Amino acid sequence: MSGDHASLPVAARVRRLEERLIEAGLTSDAELDSAVANFLDNASPTNGARVVARAWTDDGFRARLLADANSALHELGLSMGGGLQDQRLKVVENTPTSHNVIVCTLCSCYPLALLGPSPSWYKYEAYRSGVVRDPRGVLAEFGLHLDQDVNITVWDSSAETRYMVLPRRPDGTEDRGEAQLAELVTREGLIGTAAV
Repeated sequence: MSGDHASLPVAARVRRLEERLIEAGLTSDAELDSAVANFLDNASPTNGARVVARAWTDDGFRARLLADANSALHELGLSMGGGLQDQRLKVVENTPTSHNVIVCTLCSCYPLALLGPSPSWYKYEAYRSGVVRDPRGVLAEFGLHLDQDVNITVWDSSAETRYMVLPRRPDGTEDRGEAQLAELVTREGLIGTAAV
């Protein structure tokens, strides 16, 4: 699938809705462009890294994040953003015996506000179908080799539910504060194609 989403049916529906809002005098193209630009300016994997670092250092926050991620985000001044209040975020936790990886098999649904713009490979058919059929093999292609006794769960994002991985805290980081821990977290770790 190409990175050009303008040809997708949902893009045509969105544009029709935008045109109706403009015709009704409720907004303008400039206001819509400004809202999107503002949203994208604030969308970054550093947001997801902050969430992970807090979860690693605060067991109460971690429990709230796993139970109701949307509510827990507000504790850090974050949200799913972009007016996507009905969009549910589910955070899935890696453990010594389980590893999680996210995909969107239909298109490229993704928690943009927390992970920034999706990497190009996330949108490609090779990743979208491959990680479902052979997650261990695809993760190995990314350089992540998991023991055979580690169970891998693939989470398929949708328009209603987006996923983010809570990676395992690296050993030997007990003396690091939240800001230092956040620097260890990568976008790939939040997707599950890397350990952190």
